[in-house]
Amino acid sequence: MVSKRFVAKRLLLLVPVLFGVATVVFAILHLSPGDPAVAIAGNRASQAFVEQVRTELGLNDPLWQQYVRFLGEAATFNFGESYQIQRGTPVSQILANRLPITIELAVLGQLAGLLFGLPLGILSAVKQDTWTDHLTRIGALSGISIPIYWSGPLLILLFAQFLGVLPTSGRIGSAHFIDSATGFILVDTLLEGDLLAFRSAARHLLLPVVVLGIYQMALISRMMRSSMIEVIRQDYMRTARAKGQGEKITTMKHGLRNAFIPVITIIGIQFGALLGGAVLTETVFEINGIGTLLVDAINQNDYPVVQATVLVFAVMYTLVNLLVDVTYSVLDPRIEQ
Repeated sequence: MVSKRFVAKRLLLLVPVLFGVATVVFAILHLSPGDPAVAIAGNRASQAFVEQVRTELGLNDPLWQQYVRFLGEAATFNFGESYQIQRGTPVSQILANRLPITIELAVLGQLAGLLFGLPLGILSAVKQDTWTDHLTRIGALSGISIPIYWSGPLLILLFAQFLGVLPTSGRIGSAHFIDSATGFILVDTLLEGDLLAFRSAARHLLLPVVVLGIYQMALISRMMRSSMIEVIRQDYMRTARAKGQGEKITTMKHGLRNAFIPVITIIGIQFGALLGGAVLTETVFEINGIGTLLVDAINQNDYPVVQATVLVFAVMYTLVNLLVDVTYSVLDPRIEQ
């Protein structure tokens, strides 16, 4: 059982991290080229109108006042309205629409990686230096080495263009109209009881999930193998075997729990990266998640969207790290000490 003191301590440690991220974001955006007032008013706007916009935004205020105001907005996640992406739309609403798309894709990709990566890593460790181990290691190395911007188009060419069994882009077929109750397309189709729409959404998400899952599977299996090999060689594992306990029971009951601790770190880091926006995957498969939102906001100098998106990334990363720390303490209570 995780103690409340342990969780509270970890939560307090997140505060300076988020404060540092907010400070860096503010500094970088104010040092970057481009004038937010010109971006809002337009390149053909008169100088008087540009100055009016600059005054309304408080850009003429001293830098420290702008910084204090920004920290207040960051604390309440109130970043005003978008300049360019969806002019006049609150940034919080844009993020609320885009974030579930990336979360759904990240969760499915991570589950795919765990479903295949953990068993392959354990099998490779148990069958060390056999053909099974060699094939698993080659597959893992290939999965890590193949970039998404190459594997994604290849899968599209194979399954969409050549075989014609899967769609190339999007999240659901154009013939289906689903009310966005949760933002997760698979959940929304099930809530409406539309099985045809659910099938369409599953077919659309299959390729991007496979692309993400391949890399996750490769990384997790390699880490699981090395960690499990180290645990198998421990004295307590040899003692369990000497007492007559079966190899499978010894590995799964005594070895897996201890071997899983370093793997949790990799899973947390990779899941945090996916939540930060699988930019390449979303771009290749035309999925408008938070990753593509950040790229579009940077290209169009939409400062409020950039600030809010980066801070959301930071919050998600810190929460994932908190979950990893809590999982550590569950697997090994000594960590709390």
